[in-house]
Amino acid sequence: MNAQTATVQAAPALRSVDKGEVLLEVRNLKKYFPVTEGVVFHKTIGNVKAVDGVSFTIRKGQTLGLVGESGCGKTTTGRCILQLERPTSGEIVFEGANLEKLDQKALIPVRRKIQVIFQDPYSSLNPRMTIGDILGEPMRVHAVYPDARQRRQRIVELLSICGLPAKFTDRYPHEMSGGQRQRVGIARALSLNPDFIICDEAVSALDVSIQAQVINLLEDLRREFNLTYLFIAHDLSVVHHLCDRVAVMYLGKVVELADSDELFDNPMHPYTRALLLAVPVPDPTVEAERKHQVLMGEVPSPINPPSGCVFHPRCSLAVESCHRDTPVLRELRPGHWVACTEV
Repeated sequence: MNAQTATVQAAPALRSVDKGEVLLEVRNLKKYFPVTEGVVFHKTIGNVKAVDGVSFTIRKGQTLGLVGESGCGKTTTGRCILQLERPTSGEIVFEGANLEKLDQKALIPVRRKIQVIFQDPYSSLNPRMTIGDILGEPMRVHAVYPDARQRRQRIVELLSICGLPAKFTDRYPHEMSGGQRQRVGIARALSLNPDFIICDEAVSALDVSIQAQVINLLEDLRREFNLTYLFIAHDLSVVHHLCDRVAVMYLGKVVELADSDELFDNPMHPYTRALLLAVPVPDPTVEAERKHQVLMGEVPSPINPPSGCVFHPRCSLAVESCHRDTPVLRELRPGHWVACTEV
């Protein structure tokens, strides 16, 4: 009886999702990392609240941008979705299956459908493997193309899709530029025919001219293969160009969530406004006359975040209630959610 129960619990309940339907739903996600002291007996003295109650949905074929300054919990959120980090609490529902209830064996088919493009193209590729081996390994492990000849053909096809010649199959990562390596990273993410790709600062380590090429490649791939992206970034210009919706994070929480054009045209949360005012304008005349908003103070420690609204120590709109009451996301306009009581 116990064995049968375990088998049922481990079985993935993935279902086919049509374009426009909810593909991924994150509900009240929390990830705390314990802070310990002592050499032999590790005593927990606190928690780093990297992600603290994050919720959002992503529809099939959509790109959601996750933005915020360094340390706000963007990458940890992505790692929890990938199940590289097990959440402290909350739910991650992908294609109808709650990933938190699946064991490692049951997660195998899920891992085929969720892939990642890492930030650093220099450290994310094994320097001891050729490009052909790097692209062929996931196909071999998941038995997508069990025949070596089929894998070889698929590798050449993936390189071509990502704008690289077939001769790169026998090259090593150190023989390629940063942009070429990131294209290999994108090809590796495509190798298992995924439905959902997490782009973790996928262009931030590249030169600006190469960034534009990679961004256009990602957009072309999304349309051609009906992909869905979670695009983690801190460059708001890139996010505005690529993303359908944008979620703004601060100290482990989502403070604003809206359609991309709506968020950039009508930012409501004071933190979002400050972020957008910090984006440089290419015209030096306009830039010189533009109003800037400098946030006072430093980002509080995630080990001991402020009570109430986590942004209140740096907020010009803060009132007494902001010190004690934690704001919840409210829909102030259709599809526009804000966690602030003063807007």
